[in-house]
Amino acid sequence: MPTDYADFHRPISELFSPSDSDPDRFRLSDEQLEFYHSHGYVSRIRVLDDAQIDALRDELAELTQPNHQGSELWYEYNSNESADPNRVLFHALGAWRLRAGFHDLLWNAAFTVPASQLLGGSVRFWHDQLFCKPAEHGGVVAWHQDYSYWTRTTPMAHLTCWIGLDDATAENGCLQYVAGSHEWDLLPITGLAGDMEAIRNVLSESQWEQLNNPTAIELKAGECAFHHPLMIHGSFENSTANPRRATVVNVVKDGVRSDSNEPLLEGTDAIAEDEALSGKFYPLLRASP
Repeated sequence: MPTDYADFHRPISELFSPSDSDPDRFRLSDEQLEFYHSHGYVSRIRVLDDAQIDALRDELAELTQPNHQGSELWYEYNSNESADPNRVLFHALGAWRLRAGFHDLLWNAAFTVPASQLLGGSVRFWHDQLFCKPAEHGGVVAWHQDYSYWTRTTPMAHLTCWIGLDDATAENGCLQYVAGSHEWDLLPITGLAGDMEAIRNVLSESQWEQLNNPTAIELKAGECAFHHPLMIHGSFENSTANPRRATVVNVVKDGVRSDSNEPLLEGTDAIAEDEALSGKFYPLLRASP
């Protein structure tokens, strides 16, 4: 049996260990915090150095190969989730269980310190994702709110961190945000990898007008964007000569509870309804000061 790194609730390599020597240097400024609360996101936060980027890219290359070691540990694995057969969107959940680098990323202070600030408390892991668009024929991620997919957990005290493993540009399918949409109501699910206009059916006219003027979140490799769970976001296709790869870490404020008696993720232990997330699959990443 392969090693299941979910059994280890601490870093198991030296890839990120030096980053916690002075955690205060990763704190967001008051201006950044104010921007997040007013706009629903904050971006251009450096969380990976060049060596860390290279290590995660190497692990990702293994994980996209057929019959890779540990494949039975994924929560979800889609070599192509695109609704367009001529486009490819690689999307998978659970890399932290399969490879040491993606596992240790969760405890990276460059990520956990600002996450604790934005959540206003201790940070607990929810789940991770990989979103990869190959060169020339990368698919879209349709407009959506993350919490629409997470209502099996409550209350809504969640945070998404999207980390570029390549430079992300408007041309190669970077994140697009509808600034201020974190103040909208929760919307129904309208699809993750299909029609970019499917969400129109659940929006008011004024919301649709705002969606047609999104903000492109261009990032250098190793930079991240944090966003609110109600933020409307998506990304367009990649037709450039280079890939656009990213890893996403989703976390909750400690104390978020299960709202279901069923397993919250495929292959995990069930947490009884109204019990707080904890245990093997939901480790505490940073305690608040």
